[in-house]
Amino acid sequence: MRMPNAFKHPAARGLSCLLATPLVLVLLVHPGLFVDASGQYNHSALMWLMLGLSAAIVHGVGFDPQSRPWRWVFQPLVAWPLMAWGYVLLAQAQGVAL
Repeated sequence: MRMPNAFKHPAARGLSCLLATPLVLVLLVHPGLFVDASGQYNHSALMWLMLGLSAAIVHGVGFDPQSRPWRWVFQPLVAWPLMAWGYVLLAQAQGVAL
């Protein structure tokens, strides 16, 4: 499955980096922001978020994997929804009603 040309556009790659940067910084600098009301991390959710962040960074820097499975994993159709979910998780952990 080849990536559509629209996802190879510099604006799409920039959007991937732009969406990933705040979440990456929060996870690196202050991961406690992802703690829920009971004081626990949702490790499975964070695992999926990290996959989305990795995919966004790989896409954002312009790397196109040659292997078909990796090409499928590291595309914006996977990264963007996972990062959107990450922003929802962050908002819920902070008590923001959505």
